[in-house]
Amino acid sequence: MIKPPVLSIIAVIIAFNVNNIAGQEKEKPVTLKGYVTTLQNAMFDSLSGPVSYNNILHNRLNFKGYINNNIILGIELRNRLFTGDLARTGNFYSDITGRDNGWFDMSWNVIKENSFFLNTTIDRLWIALKLGKLEITTGRQRINWGQAIVWNPNDIFNAYSFFDFDYVERPGSDALRFQYFTSSSSIVELAVKADSEDRVTAAGLIRFNRWGYDIQFLGGYSNSSDIVAGAGWSGTLLNTSFRGEISWFYPVNKGEKSTLIATAGIDKIFHDNSVLQIELMYSGNPVALNDINILYSGTLSAKDLAFSKFTAFGSFTWTLTPLLNTGISAMWFPDLKGYFAGPSLDYSMSENIDLSVIWQHFNIHTGSIKTRMNLAFLRLKYSF
Repeated sequence: MIKPPVLSIIAVIIAFNVNNIAGQEKEKPVTLKGYVTTLQNAMFDSLSGPVSYNNILHNRLNFKGYINNNIILGIELRNRLFTGDLARTGNFYSDITGRDNGWFDMSWNVIKENSFFLNTTIDRLWIALKLGKLEITTGRQRINWGQAIVWNPNDIFNAYSFFDFDYVERPGSDALRFQYFTSSSSIVELAVKADSEDRVTAAGLIRFNRWGYDIQFLGGYSNSSDIVAGAGWSGTLLNTSFRGEISWFYPVNKGEKSTLIATAGIDKIFHDNSVLQIELMYSGNPVALNDINILYSGTLSAKDLAFSKFTAFGSFTWTLTPLLNTGISAMWFPDLKGYFAGPSLDYSMSENIDLSVIWQHFNIHTGSIKTRMNLAFLRLKYSF
């Protein structure tokens, strides 16, 4: 039997061959894009303490094939080679990395040794059928119902963490999705997904444009545990973008507390291309943050975005030159008596090569323990 990782390699080889053919046959267009990054990371409590060094060599391949005018196929995968101190700690780190939260297990640790391991994950594998105003998509896909930028309580199918900056594509869901475009600015959607624990999320959404705003309402069943209802909006207020979302999770099991999460924010682009962003979040039932690593594990749900009753976020990005961007972001967690701060620097070395320096600093109380952690990142990225 052919193992799944071998199938993914075969798919890539086929994609390259079909891409060459597509250059000769315009009636069968195929695209293949991706990138290669090396991400060096240092973790430490303080400069005088011990430092953990780690590296991820990451290759992503995004394949899309237009079978005809009505059928589109998408396959996207990432191959990551992990080395460093965490890779040498045993199976814990590799097992977490190789875990697949989808209904189908499409993540494999192809090679696992004492000092490194190689993981292959297919995070997109879908086929879409277009029938006039109706589009049906089945398979592992991204269902993005979020309107805000930092926190998305409307994103009930595949929520993500703001801190996981290196995963720009965001997680996907093993789902069946129906989209009916009633107009150029209005849509009705129905979707259902299942995860690795056979938990089901099924919901509907309607989005339309009124008074210069994109407005949406949603309702359904989340993670086999909650009835969910929500709304979101995005538009302009006094020449400033104004976005927000609100979701209410009502547990099916009696005795559990319902959860209301709301977020709203503004972002403003100035004449020098600098960007100011402010966002606030409220949760009536925040979850405990016992381990900062959960912020990078990919297991957060839309119900679990808040660790403090109120959370505030602010960021400012400034384009120093056409090739150099710098920025600073921060969060305040009143209930945790702490904060997050994250400066960054991005430099375009050439058309396809970018260099980034990112620092993430956490200073919070988790339970009765004060936690201070620094993560420094150096990333070199080549896109093709």
